[in-house]
Amino acid sequence: MSVPLIHIDDIEFSRDVSHGDRFGAKIAPVSQRIGARKLGYNVTAVAPGKRAFPFHNHHANEEMFFVLEGGGTLRFGADEYPVRKGDFVCCPPGGPEVAHQLINTGTVELRYIAVSTMIDTEVWQYPDSGKFGAIGGRQPDNPKATFQAKFVPEASGVDYWHEE
Repeated sequence: MSVPLIHIDDIEFSRDVSHGDRFGAKIAPVSQRIGARKLGYNVTAVAPGKRAFPFHNHHANEEMFFVLEGGGTLRFGADEYPVRKGDFVCCPPGGPEVAHQLINTGTVELRYIAVSTMIDTEVWQYPDSGKFGAIGGRQPDNPKATFQAKFVPEASGVDYWHEE
């Protein structure tokens, strides 16, 4: 087993999730580095004017965010809330009413700890873009393990008996 602790000064922002003009973030994985098995956690740093991920909800996993630095806006369901250093954010599993997204609306980097349960089979919905994603076979303690993930437009569904 790895050493079960790490100081925040020793984390490494090794994952870039920037995309287009709206998304700009770096992620420092923590949970795998210190041996976590049932929770995933990282530190996420979001550039001013950007967001890390699209507006989405989870049907299986729950997330929590703790704001370390900066501030911004939390989109949560149909509402928006200001967030700042010291705020906890709860994102339970459910439908679009709990869809969430943190946006850096400030002028300095927004930095937060992201914690999630790691149920290996998950379904996500993306209300803004009308798609959903599903994943299965993921191994939280082995990020290089083979798994299946698909994202499709909600309108492209087929009947249960299609081509049977």
